Amino acid sequence: MKQKTVSLVLGSGGARGMAHIGVIKCLEEHGYKIESVSGCSMGALVGGFYAAGKLDNYTEWLRKIDTLDMLKLLDLKGSGGLVSGETLMEKMRELVGDPLIEELPIKFTAVASDVKEEKEIWINRGSLMHAVRASISIPLFFTPHQHIGRLLIDGGVLNPVPIAPTFDDNTDLTIAVNLGGDIEPNLFPPKKEIDRSVSARIKEYLQNIAIPDTIMQEYGMYEIVSQSIEAMQGTIARMKLAAYPPDMVIEIPRNLCGMMEFNRANEIIEYGYRICGKRLNGGTAGSGVKALVLTDQLPDVV
Repeated sequence: MKQKTVSLVLGSGGARGMAHIGVIKCLEEHGYKIESVSGCSMGALVGGFYAAGKLDNYTEWLRKIDTLDMLKLLDLKGSGGLVSGETLMEKMRELVGDPLIEELPIKFTAVASDVKEEKEIWINRGSLMHAVRASISIPLFFTPHQHIGRLLIDGGVLNPVPIAPTFDDNTDLTIAVNLGGDIEPNLFPPKKEIDRSVSARIKEYLQNIAIPDTIMQEYGMYEIVSQSIEAMQGTIARMKLAAYPPDMVIEIPRNLCGMMEFNRANEIIEYGYRICGKRLNGGTAGSGVKALVLTDQLPDVV
């Protein structure tokens, strides 16, 4: 039987984006062939690494890190954002390299947002790492990324589920993964008490780098901005999915994990795998018709 070809759309949502890895694994095991990937923020990172054939390297690393490991990658010397992102991207290059997007074996588009022009930007050529870095630039948290004369921030600000870049694909199905799905209670068993030694190490590390209390305390700057972005992206995602319904939507509950809970990689990846399997067994939805984008709504392609 001929494999069904897929255009895969991977949405934004911080650490919940690790569920994308499980979705990809599930699709492959069910015989689907992913020929195109469009992603923003964490969806651009996972999708770009998959298109480059390096997702296993990233996944293996994710499964081994803890909260302290992740904190050490966040260099607090940004301008226009808390974190510059330089240390993180150095690690990503170590894991994946930095191929050109146009030379990848799978079509890939990263979606970012132009701060000054207030418009969506599609990056489908040039450095993969520049594209990923631009797309993950969460406002306030990461420094905006300068790329080919543009000041770029997180693609999820304008399009958290970027379906439009797949409209010209000649594939059998378009499958979108929305990381801003409805809240589900009791997703996981109650967390075990955090190991005291690990907790102490994290606290000591944060004290050493002197993050202001106004940023990290409960209902501090970071928490308020994070919740605001979640609310904004959830609303935009629902509008985009209603306007341009894909053949299938895989919804990841927005309370699956916090934006920075990368230490929960194993359970988040497994959740993505399981929910994708259930969705595939439940059949497809949507019109299956590639929508048209009005000329005056076209983003810049760089």
